[in-house]
Amino acid sequence: MTAVADTVGPHIDLTAKRGWRSIKSAIMTGLMVASLAAVVIPLVAVIWSVAARGLAVAFQSFPDFFAKEIPVVARRPGPGMGPAIVGTLLSTGAATLIAVPLGVLGAVYLHEYGKDNRFARLVRFMGTVMTGVPSIVMGLFVYVVWTLQFGYSAFGGALALACLMLPVVIGASEQMLKLVPTHLREAAYALGTTQSRTILTVVLPAALPGIVSGALLAVARAAGETAPLLFAVGAATEYYLSLFGEANTALSVQIFANANSSFVAAQERAWGAALTLVLLTFLVTLVARIFTARVASQR
Repeated sequence: MTAVADTVGPHIDLTAKRGWRSIKSAIMTGLMVASLAAVVIPLVAVIWSVAARGLAVAFQSFPDFFAKEIPVVARRPGPGMGPAIVGTLLSTGAATLIAVPLGVLGAVYLHEYGKDNRFARLVRFMGTVMTGVPSIVMGLFVYVVWTLQFGYSAFGGALALACLMLPVVIGASEQMLKLVPTHLREAAYALGTTQSRTILTVVLPAALPGIVSGALLAVARAAGETAPLLFAVGAATEYYLSLFGEANTALSVQIFANANSSFVAAQERAWGAALTLVLLTFLVTLVARIFTARVASQR
């Protein structure tokens, strides 16, 4: 009887533990689903509202809405948002060309060279500080440093957006470099390659998908920023294809200006501009993902 009790007792304890683990797993799964719903439901509601209101405006006058100039008089109905689309591409594209290479180089230095020395700790600290700086402060900084000297331009907006993008790119790229297995570096060193060549041909290609994701996150944030552009870009209504010397505009600036207007025509243009910005961001993300997938398939 004692032997039977000794055998049954642990079995009952093990069954009870498994039951409690199943209960905890079900509770955590329910919390995860609830958290997902709490994020997805507002997102779907926002996208639905933008699509429903924006499609009626943007595609009712297609392709004029995407090609014609912005009406000078806000109460005048009709298209378009062509200059704002071009200004967004100019400012965001130039900011990407500034922030992404510098951010990746900074991440490479922090993880591969600087490690935990004093300067690397300072750079990480400054990156953390820049992440928490309000975007309007960046706009005021660029206004004092650039706009007061050279006037409104798309390049001024690019400088403000690059300041916002840089800490995001550095942080995301450094985390992706940490995920690259150490044995890949050791195998490259064993073949006699230098550290710089190992980083260029082994480490960066292995971390490329994550780096692209971080860069896309930074681009998406920059494309939707309004406050820094108000101090740097201006509010033009005509096409300006130059980065320097002339006031320009952007979709986010036009959304802000038209949404605050009391005229129905301006509010409708704001909805159309919001949909255009969403579609533009989606297209940039799609192109970047296709490029990353092709690069990964060729390795």
